[in-house]
Amino acid sequence: MGDASRKRKVRGRKIRASREQKAGRRAKKELTRKASNAGDRTGDSPLSDPEEVRPESFVETDAVEALQERITGWLEAKQPVHLIGPTGCGKTALALSVAAERGRPVVWINGDDAVDTAALVGDHAGGERYMEDDRFVSGVSKQTEIVRERWVDNPLSVAVREGATLVYNEFSRSDPAAHNVLLSVFEEGVLERPSKRGEDRTIDVHPEFRAVLTSNDVEYAGVHEQQDALLDRFVGVHADYYDAETEREIVRAHVDLSDDDIATVVETTRTLRDDLEVVVGTRAAITAAKGLAVFDGHDDTGAFAEETLANVFTDVLAPKVAGEDGGDIDELRSQISETI
Repeated sequence: MGDASRKRKVRGRKIRASREQKAGRRAKKELTRKASNAGDRTGDSPLSDPEEVRPESFVETDAVEALQERITGWLEAKQPVHLIGPTGCGKTALALSVAAERGRPVVWINGDDAVDTAALVGDHAGGERYMEDDRFVSGVSKQTEIVRERWVDNPLSVAVREGATLVYNEFSRSDPAAHNVLLSVFEEGVLERPSKRGEDRTIDVHPEFRAVLTSNDVEYAGVHEQQDALLDRFVGVHADYYDAETEREIVRAHVDLSDDDIATVVETTRTLRDDLEVVVGTRAAITAAKGLAVFDGHDDTGAFAEETLANVFTDVLAPKVAGEDGGDIDELRSQISETI
């Protein structure tokens, strides 16, 4: 009787220990599941639906469609496209439009000096821990703390794994050293994650992965010269300011003005672009049109008064020349007034 009782007690302890081990295994599986779904769980996933990134009020004239077809053709040929051109000419909208047309998820990166390799591929983001409680001997409890480092994939890793279209805006504003990881992506079809340990240190590039990168021309401030080994793996498509008809259509899509007023804004913008040393992009035309829609400075003939045009365009372009004494702005206003 006593032996049987002892056996039952021992069996009871074994059952409890077995249950605790199963609970520990379930905790490990749950921890793994949570870590693998961290992006979806926290809303940090960089994947976007293509329709969500499609630019609003995007205009497709013959000139725009011709550029789109060139970029799309190179992407179909599995070539990453480097879209280069002056600021304010619509590179970003064009890149997003092309990405949306592919129908694949889109991943966005905005370049600047703070972007490094970890910002592109991912890094360890702290640890997650849980306690495992073992009771193999009556009255003795053994607790083990298990810590698991959590890795978070950043945009490039997600894009190559999911076969997304990567739109890397202002690519040349990032430090060239951060882009070493792109060499193996475009040449060998493999992404290496230097900070990652174990078998999944590398990711095979999904066959549907494509990349569109945008950069300002090299003479712009803040632009880094990228390494030739990487640039040799791109095709370069040059984007410039569109023709007058396209610029009118772009302004019309953003601002409610009469056709005559839009024509005046675009004509003034294009004239200032030729006469001034500062960059006068299509974005400047849109901003000026928005201002003129508010100020409504028409003269007796129904056209915009020259003074109103001069004031509005001076305000739009002043940030490009603003100095401590304001003299540069006075000179800008004089040049604009003379041109108008």
